[in-house]
Amino acid sequence: MTDPGPDGAPPQPSEEVHLPEPSYLPVLVAFGVTLTLVGLVLSYVISGIGLVIAAAAAIRWIRLTREEISQLPLEH
Repeated sequence: MTDPGPDGAPPQPSEEVHLPEPSYLPVLVAFGVTLTLVGLVLSYVISGIGLVIAAAAAIRWIRLTREEISQLPLEH
């Protein structure tokens, strides 16, 4: 722990904390995987639709994450 300042207040943080933006994509990937697994039992058509949804959402999620990370400062 660091020592409090002269007025008893905690010292200011020395670095920024980066938090990712909220996203619906993890939910969409989970929905696609669920459809894929249910489709294995019911119909391969449902499984194919789920696979397409999961793959498209995962690709979009990875692209957005890479863009966001590339915008961070180099020392972060």
